[in-house]
Amino acid sequence: MSVLRKSAAVLGLAALGGVGLAVPAHAEVSGETAFVFNTFSFLVSGFLVMWMAAGFAMLESGLVRSKNTATICLKNIALYAIAGIMYYLIGYALMYVDVSGYIGSFSLFYNTSEAELALINGTGGEETLQSVVDNGYSVMSDWFFQMVFVATAASIVSGTVAERIKLWPFLVFVVVLTGVLYPIQGSWTWGGGWLAEMGFSDFAGSTIVHSVGGWAALTGALILGARRGKYGADGSVHPMPGANLPLATLGTFILWLGWFGFNGGSQLALGSALDASAMAIVYVNTNLAAAAGVVAAMLLTQILYKKVDLTMALNGAIAGLVSITAGPDLQNHFLAIIVGAIGGILVVLAVPMLDKLKIDDVVGAISAHLVAGIWGTLAVGIFGGGDLVVQIIGIVAIGVFMTVTSAILWLVLKYTIGLRVDEEAEVNGLDQAELGLEAYPEFGRGSQTV
Repeated sequence: MSVLRKSAAVLGLAALGGVGLAVPAHAEVSGETAFVFNTFSFLVSGFLVMWMAAGFAMLESGLVRSKNTATICLKNIALYAIAGIMYYLIGYALMYVDVSGYIGSFSLFYNTSEAELALINGTGGEETLQSVVDNGYSVMSDWFFQMVFVATAASIVSGTVAERIKLWPFLVFVVVLTGVLYPIQGSWTWGGGWLAEMGFSDFAGSTIVHSVGGWAALTGALILGARRGKYGADGSVHPMPGANLPLATLGTFILWLGWFGFNGGSQLALGSALDASAMAIVYVNTNLAAAAGVVAAMLLTQILYKKVDLTMALNGAIAGLVSITAGPDLQNHFLAIIVGAIGGILVVLAVPMLDKLKIDDVVGAISAHLVAGIWGTLAVGIFGGGDLVVQIIGIVAIGVFMTVTSAILWLVLKYTIGLRVDEEAEVNGLDQAELGLEAYPEFGRGSQTV
């Protein structure tokens, strides 16, 4: 179960004595009260993370060209729906149920516990109530919280491969990513598998969520190829500006808001004063790192290009958020600023580096999620008291697993049903080719003067 993600400091009231804290009698709450607060935290944090799906949709819609807007919106709502179904059918069990070290159970469907059903239906007694309370939280509140994380990983991929990939092959990739690939590597740490046993630490998923999406996006971009006209034969880069920067900015703010649930909810408990205080620290560090990422990206673009780049500032915020996600429980808040600022610097450097390598990432997701995710996981070993060698082992192991499996899946799709739309469809836009509509019909080629 995902309770294995908890450290000794977040196990609720039972942990208060375990870490040597003197707990006055008035600070104690009943097990049922702790159960309610823990469950509430999962549910509220979960819908905040779900709101990040809207953030990704708006960010990506703003950074693609208008002729591809409706398609990217469809992909974002479709991948969220697919992630929810696949994580229910098989993903959660693979990640958390009977993990043997490298993989969990292949059992289908994950349902509410019999004890909770008996409690709801009024067929259980005091023993039933106690067994439910002893679990610490409602099992389905935990499932919901974990599910929205896998949807985030899939959202990272959609922005990178936008504007030239077919709809259905992309969604097939999402089926496998959310149902199989993400859960297997997630079981290695959060499910109590072999990386957890080594001491690998990733509080909310700089590597387990963000770099996983980044590796899948990188392999997809390499196999799919760049958009037509993006790179010249002489090595020149031809910018393809997004259609709606206010929308992209709104999407970034939504992601920033949702990240409080992403990182704060990963405290995995709210049943004690200790948990509430720890969660507050996580919130503050999350906000500071994002702010530092924005400022660092702005300063560096001013120095390098003599102008501030809005899209770099937006990705600076996301890079700061991704960077702090592995260790937002840092008790020194200034270190959170340092971690976030370095993330913002890295994203500014990584975007043109990828262009030099002719790796076409439409929204900069590889730089913001993969590069910053690696940095954030390393930062735990540098600033957070984790073992740096173990952190590197975890990064490499998950990176190799995701690169190999993603590449195989992308290649299978490429040579069977095909990945890329034809040249005409790409020129005219995927909205017309894939959906037969336009996101902004009043301004498109099909508009008529009345």
